[in-house]
Amino acid sequence: MSRPSWDEYFMQVAFVVATRATCPRRSVGAVIVLDKRILATGYNGAPRGLAHCTEVGCHLVAGHCIRALHAEQNAILQAAMNGVSTRGATVYVTCQPCNHCAKMIINAGIERVVFQGDYPDEFALELFAEAGIALDRFVDGRIEPVDLTPYMPKR
Repeated sequence: MSRPSWDEYFMQVAFVVATRATCPRRSVGAVIVLDKRILATGYNGAPRGLAHCTEVGCHLVAGHCIRALHAEQNAILQAAMNGVSTRGATVYVTCQPCNHCAKMIINAGIERVVFQGDYPDEFALELFAEAGIALDRFVDGRIEPVDLTPYMPKR
C-alpha cells in the first residue's frame, strides 16, 4: 500500500468536505493547510443558521447563486472566527477560485492555491499573478504549476 503525497491527501480531504455542500449548482470543498496541518475547511452553502439552497432553492442573479458562500470564503471565515492565522498557508480547492475568492485568499495571506476543476474566471488568474500567489493544478495525482505569465499586468 502506498501512501498519498501531502498534496493528494489534502485534495482528498477537500473532496470529502465538498460532500457537505448545500448548493446543488456546484459542490466545492476547500481546506486551508499550514505546515502539513489543517487549519480550516469550508464548503459552499448558506450563511450559518440560514436556509440552504437545498431547502428553499437557489437565489440566482446573473446566473450565479447569491444565497451560498463559496467554499474558500467559508474556510477563511472559519479560520477568522477561531482566531487562526492563515498567513503563509496553502488552500486546496476542488475547483479554481473565482475572482471574489481570489481577493479573499490574497488578503488572508495565503501563498499557494492547489485546485482541480476549472472555473471560467480569467480575472482571478490575473489577481493571483499580480499578487505572486503560487497556483498549482492537481491532475491525476500530480501537481502541474499554472503558468501565470500571460496574466501578469502590463506596465
